[in-house]
Amino acid sequence: MNGLARVCWITAPLYAVLGMVFGIYMSASGDHTFSPAHGHLNLLGWVTIALYGAFYTLVPEAAASRLAKLQVLLAQIGVIVIVPGIVFAISGTGEGLAKAGSVLILLAALLFLVIVVRGTGRSAAGA
Repeated sequence: MNGLARVCWITAPLYAVLGMVFGIYMSASGDHTFSPAHGHLNLLGWVTIALYGAFYTLVPEAAASRLAKLQVLLAQIGVIVIVPGIVFAISGTGEGLAKAGSVLILLAALLFLVIVVRGTGRSAAGA
């Protein structure tokens, strides 16, 4: 497994565990105010990062590019920024982090689109 896929495969289940702990905490407390942050942690952290890892495992030549490394870095930082940002936004203490995290995650998704198109185009041409 290449290094970039490994980063995704290590961090995705970490986000899953954190999301589960967050969900259990909300359930135990009876306060589900921050469920949007919990949902974003699970979807963006666990599912999306795992899908990136799957792609980079299946298309290792795509993972070798600097663009792919930047894409995963932006996605990781985006998750780390958006989740507390959503908590802050819900708490009424500011939306700046949520907005910044959203932009980072959008940029990561757009870069991923470019990488997928390039990677699958090369694979199809080389086949």
